[in-house]
Amino acid sequence: MDDSISFSNFSLSASRYYFFYIGELKAHGLTDYLKVALASRSNRPVSCLAIVPDILGKYNYENIIALSPLLAQNKELYGRHVSFRTPMRQFAQTVSHHPTIIETIKRVLSHQSELYLFMFESLPEMTLDRLANVSLLGPEKRLAGQLNNKAFQFELLQDRVPVVDFRICASLAEAMDISADLYPVWSDGIFVSRPYSAAGAASAITGCPQDIQEKFGDLDSAFLLTRYMEHEHDPTVLAVVANPDEIYIAGVADQCIEGGNRFVGSTWPSQLPCSHQEKLYHYTREVGRAIGELGYRGIFGCDYIVDHQGQIRFIEINARKQGTTLEFCHALAQVLPAGSPSLPELEYWAVTENRFPDTAVEPAPDCRPGFCWGTYNHKTTDMVQTRRQLPQHRHERELFTRVASREQEQGRVLLEHVGENRTVLPGTFLARTVAVGCSPQAVSSTLALAREEIQATIRA
Repeated sequence: MDDSISFSNFSLSASRYYFFYIGELKAHGLTDYLKVALASRSNRPVSCLAIVPDILGKYNYENIIALSPLLAQNKELYGRHVSFRTPMRQFAQTVSHHPTIIETIKRVLSHQSELYLFMFESLPEMTLDRLANVSLLGPEKRLAGQLNNKAFQFELLQDRVPVVDFRICASLAEAMDISADLYPVWSDGIFVSRPYSAAGAASAITGCPQDIQEKFGDLDSAFLLTRYMEHEHDPTVLAVVANPDEIYIAGVADQCIEGGNRFVGSTWPSQLPCSHQEKLYHYTREVGRAIGELGYRGIFGCDYIVDHQGQIRFIEINARKQGTTLEFCHALAQVLPAGSPSLPELEYWAVTENRFPDTAVEPAPDCRPGFCWGTYNHKTTDMVQTRRQLPQHRHERELFTRVASREQEQGRVLLEHVGENRTVLPGTFLARTVAVGCSPQAVSSTLALAREEIQATIRA
């Protein structure tokens, strides 16, 4: 086996229609929803071939390859049982040139006329779509990359939605110089981030120029400075763009942020008043128009803050699927009329038809379905060792159905635990959990127990 491949069980059949999923395991479940759209297109049974960067002890998926360009290096440094997170750009580049992947594409295309690539995030480093009859079923790669630049986002939207005060700096020296004048005015602090950052990486809340120096050291790049505002809520909105006039809003969730900038999970429905959610729908639709005018087609998310006076401010666009896209799909399947297209189906229509199907139904801002969900992601900050494996549950969708129909009051699934007796490097997702219940309190208590169970797998 190639030294970049951790696990492989691909098995092809000439009678089936295949597509590739390329991205982290946390969104693998979205492929079940996409199969519906592709089944009507192909008139054949549809299967997914998944290529993931998650390095785990065990896998209970069919047709999956787990690989990383860092695998051999990290095994040499830390031993065979090592788990780590691969930067997605490196992963995409490796997948694009991997002989096993290219050979698999040739085999698939010998039995079907085209092959779709379904990615968690469209990345320029993914070049498989340059091959004949291979296409990306998602936002255009270079535009998605441009839109994930936070400095670009603020310049694009400053006159369209309420944004926090900001400055764009071309270098670390300029950031240090400008921030020195801003700290007396922005008295709660300055949020400093590199243009490309996510989930708290490459960003920090600072109170003086020295804080910037300590966080970013000698790293010289462009920086975005935004006024840090004390706030009560961190809502996030998930949406899909088909064209500048058709923007579908899936709903509003409340993010859980620890340490001021570290995202660890979300809960839904949002506990914000309906009037606030209506504004968030309006602002996100305006963001959708702006990026739709540039040619963006597909799923995206927007993050906001709500201050103590109830004022809403835009924070960032995520020009990709968000971490809770799958949970939104499961919830909307219980809320919307039977036969309503899912979010991956809407993205399929947006990319291939430049419109939504007539059967699309958007949930109302005040949607109160009688059940709730919440997520928790355990991301390591230090190198740790695990002592045991948590069960790898695969019945998340069924849990939503049972709770929504009142077959059970609450429940949870534990997902993607790295395994037992493994060295886990900093920045790795050790495990995640999803809780579903009939009340926010039930979800909160269930998540708390799951957090303790995940923590207990780490050696003292």
